[in-house]
Amino acid sequence: MTGAQRARAARRIAAAAAYGGGGVGLLGGAAVGLLMAQARLARRRVGESDEPPPRADGLYGAAFGRTGPGAQPPPLRLAVLGDSTAAGQGVHRTRQTPGALLASGLAAVAERPVRLRNVAVPGARSDDLDRQVTELLLGGHPVNGEDGASDPGGAPDVCAVMIGANDVTHRMPPARSVRLLSDAVARLRAAGSEVVVGTCPDLGTVEPVDRPLRWLVRRASRQLAAAQTIAVVAQGGRTVSLGDLLGPEFRANPRELFGPDSFHPSAQGYATAAMAFLPTLCAALGLWPEDERPDAARREGILPVDRAAAVAADEGGTEVAAVQGGRSPWALLKHRRGRRLPPVAETAAGHSPGA
Repeated sequence: MTGAQRARAARRIAAAAAYGGGGVGLLGGAAVGLLMAQARLARRRVGESDEPPPRADGLYGAAFGRTGPGAQPPPLRLAVLGDSTAAGQGVHRTRQTPGALLASGLAAVAERPVRLRNVAVPGARSDDLDRQVTELLLGGHPVNGEDGASDPGGAPDVCAVMIGANDVTHRMPPARSVRLLSDAVARLRAAGSEVVVGTCPDLGTVEPVDRPLRWLVRRASRQLAAAQTIAVVAQGGRTVSLGDLLGPEFRANPRELFGPDSFHPSAQGYATAAMAFLPTLCAALGLWPEDERPDAARREGILPVDRAAAVAADEGGTEVAAVQGGRSPWALLKHRRGRRLPPVAETAAGHSPGA
């Protein structure tokens, strides 16, 4: 499928989502039958774990709050929502989870403590986002950390959302999936939070998935990612395409970048994704020391939002943001330079170095 075709498909899905439709399908009946047969085989090959992901809630970069004269600003508040990838399924140490990686990286860039709250749930689909947003905004949840504080509720400064993979594997109508994500982003934006969404990853990189299922899920994943981008940008959020960000690495080093279940990322895989996500998270807060103007030499530019969404779906690590306040038909396409993440054990409060 060409970029123009993907842009048209994404535009149709996003339009159906905006008008309450749910019947825009990505695959025909025969393809669905084949998909389900091969999916059952793939599930038998993929290991399953009942072990919950590590809890990473807490205060990161606490040392930044103790230095310098005068009153220190309160910690930045970071929230993570979404599915098993957002929760950190597949790793065993707090410092390896994407929430901990992002919180410690944000603290290092801002030179300010960051309080993390993660409400992501393994197995979640987009229809769980409304509940997660409500839980986040109500607050009252005890938060680990040396100050013994609890989450006071209300809007975080910035939210990182990773969702979509389970929508594809469970055949949720893409227009419904996009509408649910759009509603969640709208609630967070109305509450005052910046929002960055990691769009649906390319499930064609999952090692146990064979052809032709691999091609079908790749197509479905990328179409959903493009439609998610259109909807999120319309609500004033930003997106980072996870797409095939890890594809080349997964194919070259599947034992290193996939976890023991051959489905979720390993610690190295999560770190790779977090390095791509962090610049956009910081840019949303005005913390990234980089010119916001597009750099043509890096294939950046201002494009119609559907075209920008299609390009991003094909190029992992690409940021798409609204132009002129959120509901413009144009979007800014950026390829931000990543930065090495600081060791989490040195910046996380309330967690032992080996946690």
